[in-house]
Amino acid sequence: MCLGIPGEVTALVEGNDQLALVDVLGVERQVNIGMLDAGAVRPGSWLLIHMGFAMETITEQQAADALAGLQMMGQTPDPV
Repeated sequence: MCLGIPGEVTALVEGNDQLALVDVLGVERQVNIGMLDAGAVRPGSWLLIHMGFAMETITEQQAADALAGLQMMGQTPDPV
């Protein structure tokens, strides 16, 4: 079993079609998007991330639900 963390794509890394910049709880990280369909990721997309890799695209509601579950388990800070 793996634990995925949701994040929102802020930008695609120029010159590298395998990487995107993703906001994860207010921290911008580079995430490998190479396992997803080409063209499926753009700024504003939500991703489920595990170990630095995007596992799938998700909706904003799915991201909110995942964050709420993580907060209930005490794994994330409360939103500001």
